[in-house]
This record gives sequence, C-alpha cells and structure tokens, in this order.
Amino acid sequence: MSPLPPQMLSPLDSRYRKSVEGLGEHLSEAALNRARVHVEVEWLLFLTDREMFGSHKIDADKAAALRAVVTDFGQKDIDELAEVEARTRHDVKAVEYYVRARLEELGLSELAELTHFACTSEDINNLSYAVTIRDAVNDVWLPAASGLADRIAQLAVELRDVPLLSLTHGQPATPTTLGKELAVFAHRLRRQLKRVDATEYLGKFAGATGNFAAHQAASADTNWEQLADEFVTGLGLSWNPLTTQIESHDWQAELYADVSRFNRILHNFCTDVWTYISRGVFRQIPQAGSTGSSTMPHKINPIRFENAEANLEISSALLDSLGSTLVTSRLQRDLTDSSAQRNIGVAFGHSLLALDNATRGLREIAVDEELLANELDGNWEVLGEAIQTVIRAEIVAGRSSIADPYAVLKDLTRGRRIGKAELVEFVTGLDIGQDAKDSLLALTPGSYTGASSRLVDHLG
Repeated sequence: MSPLPPQMLSPLDSRYRKSVEGLGEHLSEAALNRARVHVEVEWLLFLTDREMFGSHKIDADKAAALRAVVTDFGQKDIDELAEVEARTRHDVKAVEYYVRARLEELGLSELAELTHFACTSEDINNLSYAVTIRDAVNDVWLPAASGLADRIAQLAVELRDVPLLSLTHGQPATPTTLGKELAVFAHRLRRQLKRVDATEYLGKFAGATGNFAAHQAASADTNWEQLADEFVTGLGLSWNPLTTQIESHDWQAELYADVSRFNRILHNFCTDVWTYISRGVFRQIPQAGSTGSSTMPHKINPIRFENAEANLEISSALLDSLGSTLVTSRLQRDLTDSSAQRNIGVAFGHSLLALDNATRGLREIAVDEELLANELDGNWEVLGEAIQTVIRAEIVAGRSSIADPYAVLKDLTRGRRIGKAELVEFVTGLDIGQDAKDSLLALTPGSYTGASSRLVDHLG
C-alpha cells in the first residue's frame, strides 16, 4: 500500500473547517505570530514616541508603514517567519528578526536595538495570547453562543403555552410547558455568557522575572511600571503588576472554566432535545437528499445534537486541562504553558463546532402538539398532587375532615394509570367545599401547568 500524501490530523482543519474557520483568524499559529509582530511594533513605536534613549519619534508615514506590516500580514510573511525560526529555533526571536528586517526596509535601522527592548519572550507572548483570545471570544465565539441562546429564548416564547408532560426520574410528573423548559436553558446559558463577556484579559510587561531589572539598568530614573501599565492598557488589556517571568494565566483559567460550564449546560440541552426527539415531542423535519441510516431508509437520526454532544465533551476536556495546567509554573518559569496554550484554538474550535450543530439542529425540528396532548390525556394521575394540596388547604380552612390527604391520593394513584372518569368520580365524593371541588373538576393535565407560561417572562 502506497503512503498517503501529507494529511491534517485534526477534523477541525479538514472535515469541519467551514464551521470553525473564523477562529483561525485569531487562534491559529499564523494569527499568534501576527499578534507577536503587532506587540513588537507597538512597543517600538511606544518607545520612540517618548524619544527614549535619544531616539526620535517616527514620522507618521513610516509609523503607518510599520503598522501595515501587521494589517497586511499574509502567507509571504508566514513563510519568512518559518524560515527564520528554522534557523533560530526560537519562535519569538524569529519575530524580532522579522521586525528588524522591516525596519531596515523602511530606512529605520538606527532603531533596530529598540526592537524587543528589555523584553523576555513571555512579555510578547502573554500579550499576544491575551489579544488573540480576547478577539476570538468577542468576535467569533460569543456571537455564535449568544445567537444560539437567543434562538432558544425565542423558541421558549413561541412555545410558552404548549403543555408538556414532565418526567422526573423518567416517570410522569406535574405538567409544565415546553416553552418554560426551554427558558430554563436559555436562562442558564445567558448567565454563563455574562461571565464570559465580563472576562478581564490581563497582561504583564516586566522582563525576565517580572522585576523590571533590565529596564532599570538601562534607565534607573524612568518610571517603568507606569510605562508598562500604559503600554498594556493601550493594547486593550488590564495590566498585571505582580508576576514572575510569565503572566500567571489565572484569567485564562477563569475564562476556560466559564466556557466549559457553558459547554456542559449546552450538552444538557442537547441530551434533553435528543430525548424529546426520541419521545416524539419534537418531530425531525426531513432534509432533501439526506440519508438517516445506510440500511434503514425510514430513519432520521438526531445527528446534529449527537455531534454537538461529542464536540462539547472534547472542548470541555481540553478547557479543563488548560485551566488546571496554566495556573501552575515552577518557580519563576517553566515551559508547560507554552505547549498547552497551542491547543486553545482546538478547545474553542470544538465548542464552536458544537454551537453550529446545535443551531442547525434547532432548525430541523418541529413540535408534535397532538402527541403532547395525547400523552397528557393518558396521565390523569398527575393531578394527584393538585388534589391532595387542595385538600390540605381545605382542612386548614375547616372545610374538610379528611385525616391524611397524601395517603388517600397515594392509594388512588400510585403505580397505576387512572383516567378522567375515575378522577371525576373521586373528586366528586371528596369531603371538601364545593368551590374547591369545582376548581379541581375543571383541571386537566393540559391545564395544570401553574405559572409556567408567565415564568418565561423572566428571560427579559
């Protein structure tokens, strides 16, 4: 057997590329290198704007040309960086040399030594990761996640009055509405999204062990802490003043925990929708040309939700691993975070793929209200809770002498199905006031949904 040509190992880069390609703009290796160039360029301009060490402020045209190196960063630059890194065997050093080459092209060679000035690699890396993760979350992941949560909320409003037989422990229970049950998930997901949206993206810029030692050696009279604060916040990040060589990554762990929790809530949603499909609550809408089973032509499989489940599990596993790994660094620095962080895009990619599948899956289902009505009509025993509760109220009010209302209803309903006729006969013979009796006789399983419809309003 002849060997295959070189292949991509990750399905995110092949089979599912279209669903996740937006993340590549931020969380790919090329995007990380572009961000590194961005940080290096901005630090150089930051220093020259302040005419540090007798440097001159770069004129507007050449400053714009330097920034264009970032905005125009493409395949040619990716290839050049790869060639430089092959020689240096150090990714950030390769970026430094790349920026120096651009300075030479622009006639700014006299400023070359301000490239990467007083920086350790992690000064560049931590800011680059913070910028790329922030932009990936805000520009790609959050819009997709919010869109799905909003669609679930919209369905909750549309289905707020559709009664549904509840199942607790898999057994018939007090009815609800389909809309209220969807509202529970929309509310849970939105709560996590607020946490993600409030993420504080931190950055450090304090040298080899976080002490500004080289900075002060070069200029003891400069307030380097203030300059670091200004530079980091100028990139749209929050400055972390107390670090080792690395920014401690606690903010990343917090973010990944929130996204992972969102994943798990969405996983719960997908398993519930899958169960509703299995139960017949949702009918799957046939898609033209699609095949459900290779041998059973009648089948429409709930593959969107199953695919989402699997990808959510993979995403959360990676996010959990990242969160636990990144908060630990031996003494002032070890390299475990470097390898771990290269999988951030993979973790978000599987979550984004799940969002895409769940969103598409919701477009391919419809409610079977006739089945819901028949299911409710076959379970009149669920009114037992209402009846025994009303009897209790009547006893307190002095309108009933029934000794143990729960036992009476347990004898009638436990472990057996009863119909409307049996329940009407039972209620008619109860020792309670006539108003209470009339109220109970007016109840049906389909109308015994309490405040379900009104509760949907809490979605806002």
